[in-house]
Amino acid sequence: MAPALPNPGSSLLKQFPHLQRELRMANMKTPPAQVLNRGIRNGLLYGAGMAVGSFFILSRARMSLFLMLPVFIIFFLLFFMLEPLKVKSAISRRRREIDREVIFIGRYLLIKLYSGRPLLNALTEIAQSRGVTAAYVREIVHDINTGTPIEDALKGAVAYCPSEKFARILFQLNNALKIGVDVTKPLESLLQTLTKGEEIELQRYGKKLNTVVIFYMVAAIVIPSLGISLFMVITSFINLPMTLNGLLAISFFVVVLQFIFISLFRGIRPNIDL
Repeated sequence: MAPALPNPGSSLLKQFPHLQRELRMANMKTPPAQVLNRGIRNGLLYGAGMAVGSFFILSRARMSLFLMLPVFIIFFLLFFMLEPLKVKSAISRRRREIDREVIFIGRYLLIKLYSGRPLLNALTEIAQSRGVTAAYVREIVHDINTGTPIEDALKGAVAYCPSEKFARILFQLNNALKIGVDVTKPLESLLQTLTKGEEIELQRYGKKLNTVVIFYMVAAIVIPSLGISLFMVITSFINLPMTLNGLLAISFFVVVLQFIFISLFRGIRPNIDL
């Protein structure tokens, strides 16, 4: 019988107790140990590569080669932790996509329930549509069709839902099923609350946008334009030649500033399907 291959990722699972739950929230089928093993492999590979690269730099600078050790450790930890961070990034991306669709899906579900459709049929129709939220509902319907009670399927969906807004909708459905009451009234009240919250987000976005636009006009348009004009006038008086490298440096600074403001505008935009 061949000896079992070492699996360092399994021994590190205790240090990452929430990784399995995060993987399920991110809809990633990779086992937690495999994620950690991939992080260890990447950490060793890139850490060793950077340590070898630092060897030539340290040798040329006649510095102690023992500095290779902290270089290896830093890059090993950096690329090792990158794998769990990828999972968190996938959760955040999925949360934003679900939050963008949650009001529409909630209203669609409410219309189906008001028309007399059973809850399972309404969920099945949502699962047949497109979008990240529909894909999540598809997982719930699949669990129900494979024998899981609808209450347990909704309870699990609430526990592993990356979106707090959609989790509240699923909780209302599950709670109504347990108590045995009509779900349309609490669902309608919840949708009104979520809609009001989005209206407040839009109002805050408008206030932030006005401030950022003024700052953008001053910092990214007025100051560079006046600065370049004054610089050209001053250089003409003191007979300072303007080189191509200087013009390229100024252009690069202006372009970087524009990209910074583009990222800022995207960052403050509310996660709402307008």
